[in-house]
Amino acid sequence: MKVAIVDDHQLFRKSLAHLLNSFDEIDVVLQANNGKEFLNSIDEYEIDLVLLDIQMPEMDGFQTCRVLKDKYPNIYILIISQLTTKESIHRVMELGAHGFFTKNSDPNQLHNAIVSIKENGYYFGNELGPVIREVMLWEKKSSANLGEETVEIDENCLTTREIEIIKLVSNGKSSKEISEILNINVRTVETHRKHIMEKTNSKNFIGVVVFALKYQLIALEEI
Repeated sequence: MKVAIVDDHQLFRKSLAHLLNSFDEIDVVLQANNGKEFLNSIDEYEIDLVLLDIQMPEMDGFQTCRVLKDKYPNIYILIISQLTTKESIHRVMELGAHGFFTKNSDPNQLHNAIVSIKENGYYFGNELGPVIREVMLWEKKSSANLGEETVEIDENCLTTREIEIIKLVSNGKSSKEISEILNINVRTVETHRKHIMEKTNSKNFIGVVVFALKYQLIALEEI
């Protein structure tokens, strides 16, 4: 995978690049100090995934994420930050990032995070479990307090097979592995995943997992 790193701390950025380049089949092709610098150079490179910090000068991770989802929807976005408040994680999910990795995590988990995003379309570290639970409660409370019109989604819209696929994806299974477990075609798995995202009004599979947790279709311990 061709990877870009966007972080305003030069020592951290260069150390991260060194770590990533030590992994098989991962190549850091671009480093930038902030979102503006990154977007000014993005068209010069072929990029599959960007590791994006949140707190940066000139153009932060939230603003950068919004532009990426609008103009470069095929680039995976892995937020890597020390900022793990429920508000920031909720906003990251809302903007459509594919994963969140804390800077306090074990560096060896980063390879698993990137592989998970490539194969499953999302990654959230286990250490964020309690925070995700808070996000769901906070989101529900905030929506009620705002009194804004929200999209109603029927938690019963998913079939038994679709819930089964959500559980398997949540357990880190790739589409190929799911096809073998369920004895169905890989293309059928991908079609199911697409329909699941449409039914749950999710921008990515993180949204699907949060939906499933919110309506207790899966348990947090199953992720």
